[in-house]
Amino acid sequence: MSKRTDSVAMANPALLGDIRHLIEHSQRRLASTANSELTLLYWSIGQRIRVDILQNDRAAYGEQIVSTLSAQLQVDYGRGFSAKNLRHMLRFAEAFSDIQIVSTLSRQLSWSHFLELIYLKDPLQRDFYAQMSAQEGWSVRALRERKDSMLFERTALSKQPEHLLAQELASLRQSGDLNPALVLKDPYILDFLGLNDRYLERDLEDAILRELEQFLLELGAGFSFIARQKRIQIDNDDFYIDLLFYNRRLRRLVVIDLKLGDFKPGYKGQMELYLRWLAKHEQETGEAPPLGIILCSGKKQEQIELLELDASGIHVAEYLTVLPPKDVLQAKLHEAIVVSRARLEQRGGEDAPTHPPTTK
Repeated sequence: MSKRTDSVAMANPALLGDIRHLIEHSQRRLASTANSELTLLYWSIGQRIRVDILQNDRAAYGEQIVSTLSAQLQVDYGRGFSAKNLRHMLRFAEAFSDIQIVSTLSRQLSWSHFLELIYLKDPLQRDFYAQMSAQEGWSVRALRERKDSMLFERTALSKQPEHLLAQELASLRQSGDLNPALVLKDPYILDFLGLNDRYLERDLEDAILRELEQFLLELGAGFSFIARQKRIQIDNDDFYIDLLFYNRRLRRLVVIDLKLGDFKPGYKGQMELYLRWLAKHEQETGEAPPLGIILCSGKKQEQIELLELDASGIHVAEYLTVLPPKDVLQAKLHEAIVVSRARLEQRGGEDAPTHPPTTK
């Protein structure tokens, strides 16, 4: 007995490690496959109930059939088929009507992820969180936190007209490539910095570096820190970039310029100088042009639109060092989305080609 124990103890560590890796990899694949099958089963059950309810076209019938089914299924298959869970399955089939999309997402998201998604009323919001959870590998907890922070409403994407928003999400689903509109936010919530009412730009920068991990999480997918107060020299003049990052998903350098008070038009020229210098001296082959984020404690939207900052690769956003009540933030974001979409729709109409009247 001791001899056998000694022989196991003397086993080749590399061999043992490889076999453990194979076993654990297989276990993960089995768990993933089981999760996918369970999710598809729940969708199929929900869809079958949905079809039956639609054929009868009676709300009371729907509640009755769910209760009846639950009582019978729990006897055979246990509490996983309670009336509450059957209603979740029914809602699942209603919210995600395309089985192909469900099949793809089920390989990356658990049933618990879908429970966080299916009761979101806005289909585009729901699609955003589903795609980002799958692309970024968010845990259920991370998904819940991002929903609670109103991430979707704070993205640049949410400010676009709905048809463009839908196109961007469809592109993400097909290619898996993020674009800046999916990553950039407004406002950025920096309540974790612990700043009081009075502080200088240097205090803001110091606080960000102290809480760099939290700041990277707030920035979003793919960011890594490169430098603080990066010195660049142009015509023997020294300039300093507040914060320099790289985003691996966007494959580009990202400059962050910190400002107290409202945005001023003069900030555009300063940021353009930084971006063009980086494009000339730091941009690598295969990378996209550098991107600039000007963080201000306030901004005036019409000035920003007139300056056409998007064309220069510049994003202006507010930062909040104190988190307002959720209903206040929600109302502010909703108003910003409505105003931005209306302006973009109006601009699209003005830019549309006009045709001379036809003569008879």
